[in-house]
Amino acid sequence: MNTVRKADLLQKRRWRIRKKVGGTAARPRLSVRFTSKHVYAQAINDDAGTTLVFLSSLDAELRQKKLQANLASAKTLGLAFAAKAKAAGINSVVFDRSGAPYHGKVKVFADAAREGGLAF
Repeated sequence: MNTVRKADLLQKRRWRIRKKVGGTAARPRLSVRFTSKHVYAQAINDDAGTTLVFLSSLDAELRQKKLQANLASAKTLGLAFAAKAKAAGINSVVFDRSGAPYHGKVKVFADAAREGGLAF
């Protein structure tokens, strides 16, 4: 498949999901993005347009662990994100998978965040 067409289809999936999933101050949107090398997660208040909590595999304390975009790192990052969100006072989130299918790394991240105490 043409890479431009593939990126276009991914963006359309993201928009389709965003129409249904929105975050508020009480229940922000947990957006997870896996690239080929890194993982990015953020809790977003869509009403105000602000990011409440951000975590990635490039953070200083996580960078020493040499995390990659794989299953083991997804579990570690899910637990770390849950701890950071709980410290910021976030207990409940709406999950946004950013157009990725809900299996593999995305599912492991979500399960680890649930284990860490976040309610979806």
